[in-house]
Amino acid sequence: MAIRPEHRFFYPIDWRELSMAIRFGHAQGRCESCGRPHGQMVYHLGDGRWWDAEAGRWRDGWGRRIRIRSGVDILGRARRTHVVLAAAHRDHDTANNADANLAAFCQRCHMIHDRPEHQRRRRRTLFQRKAMGDLFGGP
Repeated sequence: MAIRPEHRFFYPIDWRELSMAIRFGHAQGRCESCGRPHGQMVYHLGDGRWWDAEAGRWRDGWGRRIRIRSGVDILGRARRTHVVLAAAHRDHDTANNADANLAAFCQRCHMIHDRPEHQRRRRRTLFQRKAMGDLFGGP
């Protein structure tokens, strides 16, 4: 995932190389949360379940093997997505680039991991907008 220009100075100069080492060295090209392979087209059901073509099995959102009942219309609900891994900070601190703090996540797992941080930033932004309105527009 591309880094926004206003956040670029938070990351080290060698972030690209560090990210590659985490995604393809440490994680070996698979999401550390669900196991989806980087660069592959994956069939998924939209709720986290996805088809692991290498193993020939369905997996849940955490990479565990699951069984699908035979009477369920899966092919009508299945969608395809291109999996792209990204390096993520487990503690959301971009200054902490220790190996234990970095993880390789697919798009879905990265968004799930970052959800509380995104909500916190959204609340803060809305609070600041309201405060600016009170300051200039009155109560």
